[in-house]
Amino acid sequence: MAKADVSEVASGVFCARGTDVNWILLRDGTDLTLIDAGYPGDTGAVEESIRDIGGRPEDVRAILVTHAHVDHIGAVNHFHSTYGTPVYLSDTETKHAHGEFHEGATELDVIKRLWRPGMLPWSLRILRGGASKKPVLGHAQPFPTSGALDLPGAPTPVATPGHTSGHTAYFLPAVGVVATGDALVTGHALTKINGPHLLPGFFNHDEAETRSALDVIATLDAGSLIPGHGAPHVGPIREAVEAAKAR
Repeated sequence: MAKADVSEVASGVFCARGTDVNWILLRDGTDLTLIDAGYPGDTGAVEESIRDIGGRPEDVRAILVTHAHVDHIGAVNHFHSTYGTPVYLSDTETKHAHGEFHEGATELDVIKRLWRPGMLPWSLRILRGGASKKPVLGHAQPFPTSGALDLPGAPTPVATPGHTSGHTAYFLPAVGVVATGDALVTGHALTKINGPHLLPGFFNHDEAETRSALDVIATLDAGSLIPGHGAPHVGPIREAVEAAKAR
């Protein structure tokens, strides 16, 4: 798997871009928080991205997951089994991670749209990354507390259901950054849009709730966003939301 492209978005906040998906590293001294974990095939790249910023995989104090789709949880089981890293999600999304239900695009959804521009090459890339695998995170736990978490970067979970029922964004008030996961993206192979927008509707469990989640994101006092897909975006979060609504 190709090496991830790592950039520092704000002091101690790094975005790593892997197989058509991002993960985020929060650094506080030598301690790290990992937000999302790429595809299964990105596992080596996740570890390498940690070394790229001067850390070690065992320095990750916890993994926070925006939602339990394969492109966001691929390296989680490796970190848990190898380093004992705990993983946290919202209460609802924990059940998703445990395999109690599944919400998201299916193989059939993709096959029916193979005629769309960009769909076939994207499908082949993510299959190489492990998109057909179905990781179950039996060890995943709900957030231990409400409000800001006692983890490097002091991330605050923000409920943004819609893409999945328990989707969570993470707000970093100290640096004015919000990790939006798949609730608000800035690029995707299937949209050809550069800038804040929503994923195609077939990816979302509840389209109406996905749009409502934008109003929650708009209330955050953030000047930058790091999405699950696409490049980091600099600018008032409210303007980013309005741009997404207008598309």
